[in-house]
Amino acid sequence: MADTSGNADTTGSTATGNTGETGKALSGPRKSSWKYIGPGIVVAATGVGAGDLVATLIAGSNFGYTLLWAAVIGCLVKISLAEAAGRWHLSTGRTLFDGWASLGRWTSWFFVVYVVIWGFVYGAAAMSSSGLPLQALFPDVMDLEWWAVLTGLVGLVFVWFNKYEVFEKVMTVLVGVMFVVTVYLAIRVTPNLGDAFAGLLPVLPDEKDSILNTLGLIGGVGGTITLAAYGYWVNAKGWTNTGWMKVMRLDNRVAYITTGIFVISMLFVGAELLHSSNVAIASGDKGLIQLGDILEDEYGTATAKFFLIGFFATSFTSLIGVWHGVSLMFADFVERYRKDRADRATGEGKPPAGKTTSGEGPTSGEGSTPGEGSTSGEEVASGARERSWPFRAYLLWLTFPPIVLLFQGEPFRLIILYGVLGAAFLPFLALTLVWLLNSSRTPAEWRNGILSNSMLTIAGLIFVILCVKQIWDQPWSEFF
Repeated sequence: MADTSGNADTTGSTATGNTGETGKALSGPRKSSWKYIGPGIVVAATGVGAGDLVATLIAGSNFGYTLLWAAVIGCLVKISLAEAAGRWHLSTGRTLFDGWASLGRWTSWFFVVYVVIWGFVYGAAAMSSSGLPLQALFPDVMDLEWWAVLTGLVGLVFVWFNKYEVFEKVMTVLVGVMFVVTVYLAIRVTPNLGDAFAGLLPVLPDEKDSILNTLGLIGGVGGTITLAAYGYWVNAKGWTNTGWMKVMRLDNRVAYITTGIFVISMLFVGAELLHSSNVAIASGDKGLIQLGDILEDEYGTATAKFFLIGFFATSFTSLIGVWHGVSLMFADFVERYRKDRADRATGEGKPPAGKTTSGEGPTSGEGSTPGEGSTSGEEVASGARERSWPFRAYLLWLTFPPIVLLFQGEPFRLIILYGVLGAAFLPFLALTLVWLLNSSRTPAEWRNGILSNSMLTIAGLIFVILCVKQIWDQPWSEFF
């Protein structure tokens, strides 16, 4: 049973029997420490993809330092979302998907439709993004499509046989590469620090659609489904009870401070290298290839190659992070679905009144509950079942069907659905976290306070606005 007192669990027991590096059962440490940092690095690396860097570059190119404050707020918003997801896992002993399922079957339907369509299109995008810098580095070796296929297969094999400890170490090394490259570029372009500090004042650019552009920058700073995967990586690290809450919060802050450094560095590059010279780059990953050419002209071949290495690290961390984290979530969904079917077949379901599966407080009859089989979801989250068939099946789905899109192009209607579902996920995440963390599903002392509710509500409203805009902008007349 998880300790909900907020102190370390001195019994040395854990909710699922996870073990740490020493092989002994984990309990919460007495105080947070840098030596425990890990899942935050993973979520930061996965959440910041090439698209985020391009969006920030374009913001710097169009508006200079004016929207620096929006990038900072974007990081704060994501801190609140990831902290809420991690707090749910630690305080309840239940996975986030388990929480969603307690809100009704509609959440399960939304999730499965989302991950099937999103995974199909994202798989192609992630492989293409990872292949682009490799083709630029080695132009005479093979075509982009084959570089993309290679990165997908490498990601598949790595995650297929991966243990979380190895996965985290590789991600940390790649984050180190990203960090060095982006900070180096920010220093190399010699930012105007006076203008940069002025950019921390919340001022909107005097441009058309400036509010929507600003909200888009706030919402796009490292914001993907991997925010929801954070709790699964927290559990995979061996953090399974509230004794780890302080460590999780430190880890999460480090994650988005790191994200903030990436984003601000690229905004500096956009403001100094592009805005001052009135140079425009394309949206999407090809904009980074253009930036590589500009860097080569300005600072030489070595700087351009160095940047392309950082570009690859950025893209490939997103690829393997999604391959791992979203596959864990899909495996959790399948385990929950199988348990529900078994409960319906045997006539079992909700536990006796006043009891919960995690021992964390009453459910008050709110929605369905996971039943005593909820430990299967905990095992998925801990990584103990990461070689299960649902985990591997989703890995295959992310890798092989999208290869068709690399060679034949993306179906028009599918891309529209992908855009709509992608825009809907973050409002879904923010608003369901508000729901879960203010209800009796969460132990009283770990429910949302004023600050958390405010940040999650702001996040939800921002994402709803962006979702409506995304849906409105789709060419629906051509769709039908």
